[in-house]
Amino acid sequence: MARATSSAAPPRSSAESVGAAKVAKTQLVEQIAERTGLSRRQAASAVTCIVDAVIGALRSGRTVGLPGVGTLSVSLTRARQGVRPGTSEKIQIPAGKKIRFKAATTLKAQL
Repeated sequence: MARATSSAAPPRSSAESVGAAKVAKTQLVEQIAERTGLSRRQAASAVTCIVDAVIGALRSGRTVGLPGVGTLSVSLTRARQGVRPGTSEKIQIPAGKKIRFKAATTLKAQL
């Protein structure tokens, strides 16, 4: 009996796997502590404060600009009709909010 060929995806090239690695909060805290001379606890507090400020601004409907990185904003989505995968059943998707990110041109140029 012949063995069926695998339908697994081919290995990714280096260009496709650029976004595969994730920088966790602890790694970010460590880098900030090393570069600024702050303790890890102080750096963690600073990261938490920044994240809280960004979330608070987005919740209140404001746009957040991060110089050299990009702009975060909240946009409204309309209610729409969709199709449930597998059953092809038509479903109503409610209106909602989503976060948009627009990369800064300086960031794009550095990549």
